[in-house]
Amino acid sequence: MKLSNYYLPTLKEAPKDADTLSAKLMIRAGLIRKVASGLYEWLPLGLRVLKKVENIVREEMDRADANEVWLPVVQPKELWEESGRWTFYGKELLRFTDRKEAGFCISPTAEEAITDLIRKDVSSYKQLPVCLYQFGTKFRDEIRPRFGVMRAREFYMKDAYSFAATDESANEWYQKMYDAYQRIFTRCGFNFKAVEADTGSIGGNFSHEFMVLADTGEDAIADCTCGYAANTEKAEIMAPADIEINEADLKPMEKKATPKAYTIEAVAEMLGVPQSQLIKLLVFTADGKPVVALVRGDHELNEFKFKALLKCNELEKATEEVYTQVTGSFVGFAGAQGLKEKNPNVMIYADNYVKNIVNGVSGGNEKDVHTINVTPRRDIKVDVYADLKMASAGDKCARCGKEFSFTRGIETGHIFKLGTKYSAAMHATFLGEDQKEKPMIMGCYGIGISRVVAAAIEQSHDDNGIIWPAPMTPFDVALVAIDYDSNPEVKKHADEICAKLESAGLSVLLDDRDERPGVKFKDMDLIGLPYRLLISSRTVKDGQCEYKKRTDKESVRWNLAEAVEKLLSETGK
Repeated sequence: MKLSNYYLPTLKEAPKDADTLSAKLMIRAGLIRKVASGLYEWLPLGLRVLKKVENIVREEMDRADANEVWLPVVQPKELWEESGRWTFYGKELLRFTDRKEAGFCISPTAEEAITDLIRKDVSSYKQLPVCLYQFGTKFRDEIRPRFGVMRAREFYMKDAYSFAATDESANEWYQKMYDAYQRIFTRCGFNFKAVEADTGSIGGNFSHEFMVLADTGEDAIADCTCGYAANTEKAEIMAPADIEINEADLKPMEKKATPKAYTIEAVAEMLGVPQSQLIKLLVFTADGKPVVALVRGDHELNEFKFKALLKCNELEKATEEVYTQVTGSFVGFAGAQGLKEKNPNVMIYADNYVKNIVNGVSGGNEKDVHTINVTPRRDIKVDVYADLKMASAGDKCARCGKEFSFTRGIETGHIFKLGTKYSAAMHATFLGEDQKEKPMIMGCYGIGISRVVAAAIEQSHDDNGIIWPAPMTPFDVALVAIDYDSNPEVKKHADEICAKLESAGLSVLLDDRDERPGVKFKDMDLIGLPYRLLISSRTVKDGQCEYKKRTDKESVRWNLAEAVEKLLSETGK
């Protein structure tokens, strides 16, 4: 492919609203252009990468015996009402009515559509198991689209769904997909890790995320040497051993004025205590019912764990009005001491670390006042102690007791054991060997194809631009020809080498533009092709060309007659 015929609009600078490294490089390298918030156009170079990822995924899905289908992105309201997600999914689900006033949505996932498809034709255990997958555009109306294509409103993904008659068969399919994902991300050339994860709005009872490791990753991963790994939303933390409290050490509670101390940091500084001695009170509504959570001042409440503990559908931070009704105090100054006496029906949940606070600090239940010498085991009637904190430095693995290490990653794939969440709700049943009707047992397996492209850039780049992993590169070779139009010898050798490389199965981007050498080199470094050959009047005169790998600092001279053979050897062709 000659670059003079290829649409590749590169930029020297990225737009100011590009908020991640991958977004900046994808725009500068001419892979994408922004249309509106969270909406992007994919240009020829970007689309080549996208299709390469898609082909890798398709080959591994087929290898795993999944069958490809094509489902509509516009889906009827009735299907989503059957599953219960029409209202549960929230404002992220883009709903609309057609000219007949019928309700529809643009689907962010396809559980409803695929379950409806299967229930129409599968009625016996003899027809199970089955796994179907598709590639398609999805839409989620994110409140704050960010990170370029990694958190866009419109995105391209592969989603697969398995249906089984038994738990054993469902588990086998989960493992098949887990293994397929391992092969996919290995083939993409990633340094990645599979970690246990929260099931989120998809639902189900177990899941794994496949995380591409990168310092700029949006997710934190808790990793243990025992083999357990999970994102910090899911990571199971060992409870600290209960300390022995000596009654003689307990001081009487006392109120202290803390004017304009509205943050944990401000209160700790004003009272001269570490943040770990503060007891943070948070009020939520769980399916509309108020509940209270307590965590240490230096810890962050993990809302995913809290929601799982409560087994509720909706967990939301309480409004100021509800907060005041529950605590009888101003927002930010409520303490749990005496709360049960004032409001006996409210449930109080506390993180395990709160249990060991002695002579701590809590809100004073008055504006600009805090109470010191609060000891939860003496002064607060906690209903349930549980693992409610976000995993952080110093925490230990609940499986083996060793301390976690932490890395960052980008979620590019997610697999779920759905169980019968959708099949039971939508009456996707079959007759078993015992002739009894049973709901099918489902699994769900997604890969964000467009996210994979961005993740590759986040993991592999330098100051000059992208460094594509060889399996994902849009072109294998950058063939830079200086004086292509003005020197017949340059043109001749460039065309010959290009033709031979393409005949051998390599894709070549021939830069035949009438541009300065520096412009060409910068563009090739920016778009990140793995191998570069340079042919110019100077090199041709010596019967040579210059070769450089994208990751090398210096180029080397090759004889023109040996260039094709050497490059094929470098690429493994």
